[in-house]
Amino acid sequence: MNATQVDRLATAARDGGVDCDGLRIRAGDDGFSVEIPAAGVDESGLSAADLDRLAQEHPSYVTNWAFWSRDRADADRAFLRWVEGAAETSVPERYELLREGYARSWGQVRVEVTLGEGGERVYELRHEDDAGIPTEELDRHDDPLDARSLVKTDDDGRYRPLKTAPSLPHGWVFSELSGRACAETIEYVYPATIANWYLERQGKLDVNDWRETVDRQSGIYGVVKTWDRGGGYEHVNWVAEACCDDSQCLKRREWGYDDETDLDVDGGDGVFPCREPCSLVIAGARTWTRLEGEEERTYEFTLTPSEKEQVEAIIDAVADGRVGEIREADLKDDANRYRARFLRAKRFDGDGNLSGTPTDRDE
Repeated sequence: MNATQVDRLATAARDGGVDCDGLRIRAGDDGFSVEIPAAGVDESGLSAADLDRLAQEHPSYVTNWAFWSRDRADADRAFLRWVEGAAETSVPERYELLREGYARSWGQVRVEVTLGEGGERVYELRHEDDAGIPTEELDRHDDPLDARSLVKTDDDGRYRPLKTAPSLPHGWVFSELSGRACAETIEYVYPATIANWYLERQGKLDVNDWRETVDRQSGIYGVVKTWDRGGGYEHVNWVAEACCDDSQCLKRREWGYDDETDLDVDGGDGVFPCREPCSLVIAGARTWTRLEGEEERTYEFTLTPSEKEQVEAIIDAVADGRVGEIREADLKDDANRYRARFLRAKRFDGDGNLSGTPTDRDE
């Protein structure tokens, strides 16, 4: 704490008062009144010298106020306070935690805040899986703009079409960030998540449900409207189950079928909300609209019970993104590559038809 902070405190008390995390100060005709209930302070009629004395006796409350009284966007301020658990702990308790470093997860990003000199906060961002890796072993960054290119691809270099997919690459760290830089970096990693999270907390999140979003589609995406006629609710459940599960997207789905009808599938547990069907969902729905336009047919395949279960396991493995995790030597796994190749060799004919059954009846 320094003299400048105390001077600012006195000015703020005269300009309308101070009320921050258990520190309350007012200026009146008879001097300053100060309340710090957690510290047993309740004094009035104080001079500027008395105010300085109390500030010296309870420095954490003053430096904490000095940090949070700075001008910053409401959403960013709420986010940074959430990061350090400001609503759950008193200032002295929080300062103890911050001296050691306090971390929370935002999607797959680990946000750690530590206490700097004079009550400053210092932020570090990294992949949550990299929590125990020494900073010097990670690719270090300090410019928030670097995050834009950093998160374009996953660990295997594949393009990430959905920014909130649980495929954030590893091996990087943004260290010694200010609060403003921390929030800016998060914005590049997970766009609009802080703003929507804040609006939801204020009860002001503008949710656009499926019907409202689909009705806006035009051009090549206008075809999605036709799919929604008759049985549309069930179709949308399938879409949400395919695209909006926690294994596919870190957002928590808040949109439903319409403003009166929710969906049957779980919306996820993410900390930040999804306010409307995203472009990936609409693109997927366009593809499924065309595919679902086909008439159903009855096919007959010859499989053993184990082979039927193997087909089901292969579909599950692909749908859950587990194919790359299945070891080639693990022949007990139904979705093992050699098991799948054996099934193909046994059950596919020379034209690639399962059990020799053609797709079209006239073949």
